[in-house]
Amino acid sequence: MKIRRCAVLFIEPREDLGIDWAALFSGTGALSASLRWVALAPHLDRETTIDAAQVAVLGAIGQTAWIERTDAERQFGAPMLDSLLALGLLLDDDPADNPARERDALLRAQHWRPLSAAAHMFSRWDGMEVDKGMHFPSFEELVQAYGTPPPPAIGHGDPAQAIKLPPPLGGALDAQLLQRYTGRNYDPDAVLPLDVLARLLQRTFGAQAERMVAQEAVVLKKTSPSAGGLHPTEAYVLVQRVPGIAPGLYHYHALEHTLEPLAALDAAAASELARQFVADQHWFVDAPVMVVMAARVARNFWKYRNHAKAHRAMMLDAGHLSQTFYLLATEAGMPAFVTAAINEKAVERAFGLDPLSDAVVAVCGCGVAAAGQTTLELRYEE
Repeated sequence: MKIRRCAVLFIEPREDLGIDWAALFSGTGALSASLRWVALAPHLDRETTIDAAQVAVLGAIGQTAWIERTDAERQFGAPMLDSLLALGLLLDDDPADNPARERDALLRAQHWRPLSAAAHMFSRWDGMEVDKGMHFPSFEELVQAYGTPPPPAIGHGDPAQAIKLPPPLGGALDAQLLQRYTGRNYDPDAVLPLDVLARLLQRTFGAQAERMVAQEAVVLKKTSPSAGGLHPTEAYVLVQRVPGIAPGLYHYHALEHTLEPLAALDAAAASELARQFVADQHWFVDAPVMVVMAARVARNFWKYRNHAKAHRAMMLDAGHLSQTFYLLATEAGMPAFVTAAINEKAVERAFGLDPLSDAVVAVCGCGVAAAGQTTLELRYEE
């Protein structure tokens, strides 16, 4: 049998603080600290506490070449190897099923940059809820709590040398740009018309044209830019209230301009999923439609393999798309939102997505504004 280390592994020395009661009562101190080693292996999707001896062994066994287990046993001992194999930090080539080895193989096949893989996998939420008493503090409250904020704009160089520019000319986009705002108060009974949803999805996520650029290599023309023209972001849709579309989960097909049903939901289940998706940000839950943006990493990393900027490009992709979505919603007379404060793991479970293959980035949505505001919105006022 042969073994090797998992493909991506970061080891963090983590300090845990506590209260040293004896020192506190003696007046010599109050805090105690203990150090432990935490292994962060993206293929496992969990933090694993290990000891210093295990750290040393992991540092001595490579992640690329397979080595004979018997040779490693002579150096490190069978019990040590067994412990690391059980944790999934070492892997063997035994033909028997091994979920950790299979996940490691998928991670290798996706060509993730190690830092990006760790940042992506260990920043995902599950079951997160915002504070039930949370509110958007006023600027007066913020200044009182934190002092004067950094200035809203900064200058560089000698102001006397600054070149005064002419006022901006009016343009066709002004109406949408200046009226665009993040909606945080949605009418819980209003629907999103089907024709509005169709335009939102097609003009934001749909292909406006396709082109064969090489043998069996097709690129799409969309209304937003994308690194390398790859457009890896897929749109997964949670419908609550759209006439003609049953509440449920769907995938939007960018070429066919169709909604592909994935799961039917009743109204209560759809609302509960919406709440989970946006981590209990109640000001978004009543939006009649939410769109999950999830990047197909195989599409992006096919070109940008183990690339330092590949993960950042996927984040930018979602940002471009969300702004296009905002402007189209504004055109339809509706506010929109986008949020990265989401429970990615709940989204993955609902849509059947693998975080190593489909990177959930953000959730956007829109709908009819409520008659009044219970949560602060920053709207443009002439």
